[in-house]
Amino acid sequence: MGEAVRPCPADHGVRSLNAAPSPERRAAQAVDALRHGWPLAFDGGPTLLPVETAIASGASAGRMLISAARATTLKLANQRDAAVPHAPVLIAGGEDFALRDALPIADPALDLGNPLKGPFKAVTLDWEAAASAALELARIAGILPAFLVDPEGAGEAVPVAVSDLAAYSHAGALRIVTRARLPVSASEDAEIVAFRSAADLREHVALIIGKQSGDRQPLVRLHSECLTGDILGSLKCDCGPQLDAALHAMAHEARDSGGWGVLLYMRQEGRGIGLINKLRAYRLQDQGFDTVEANQRLGLPDEARDFPVAARMLELLGATTIRLLTNNPAKVAALQVAGITVSERVPHQLPENPHNARYLATKRDRSGHLLL
Repeated sequence: MGEAVRPCPADHGVRSLNAAPSPERRAAQAVDALRHGWPLAFDGGPTLLPVETAIASGASAGRMLISAARATTLKLANQRDAAVPHAPVLIAGGEDFALRDALPIADPALDLGNPLKGPFKAVTLDWEAAASAALELARIAGILPAFLVDPEGAGEAVPVAVSDLAAYSHAGALRIVTRARLPVSASEDAEIVAFRSAADLREHVALIIGKQSGDRQPLVRLHSECLTGDILGSLKCDCGPQLDAALHAMAHEARDSGGWGVLLYMRQEGRGIGLINKLRAYRLQDQGFDTVEANQRLGLPDEARDFPVAARMLELLGATTIRLLTNNPAKVAALQVAGITVSERVPHQLPENPHNARYLATKRDRSGHLLL
């Protein structure tokens, strides 16, 4: 097949032909490139082609970049210490990696159908900063963290620098773009506030219940988007019931004590790994792995939510001292590091069901949640 023709991802606005794109724009272009299957060219580093989405079907390479967690599941004898499971690992095999061979290496959902892989070996990685940035960009893009390194036949690459990633993740560009009255079943006296950042494709919202007052500390809930739980009523997690209970707790606060509440609805599905990767983790859970183990087999972190963005949303709302509705002490600590004062942790627990009992136990035993 010939090289696919694609529009230039470099710019969509009118600007000087001599002006270099900003770091935020370059990072956003890199995420877009990964979703479209285009290679990235790191300043001072290699060209990396995403294994999952690559459109250059004839590409091949002598080396692959994966995470240490995935290297562990491939049983590489000389893989990096599993204590740093999301560090990058560079591997080589006896023959070059073609895309059809690389995908089963990247995707643990294919392990049962492709049990024999290798032999591979971990080789020296002397561009670790670029490799770590690539794995993080893959997570943001919602794809598997696996790349062909300096592949032949990959086509034109999109330039990116390691430093661009920090600009993309920076919460300072977040701003309020609109707000409107939104009666909801828990409270007819509610207002929705929409946030957008030039450095992020996601659009977050906050729902304010009750009359906002600078004299009262709001009851706040950080809720990460969960399509399966919030919309489809999944029983595998407790997200839907938690969302509903949080809104009713805030309505109770407003009605009975004249207080107010803020629900931050964060567009970070699957604790930040994205919808498709979350569903991949579900498939692995069906094979017997718990939620932490499933994420690790995917080569992804079990916690990748962007708490600085949540803190910036609260700052923009004028809510810098709050009462936080959560069972997760790590969430309290993350907000406090980001500049929010949490005066009280308010417990928030719903009854388990036969489908989510192991999930809730894993949150308690492996993620430090304080379940009653």
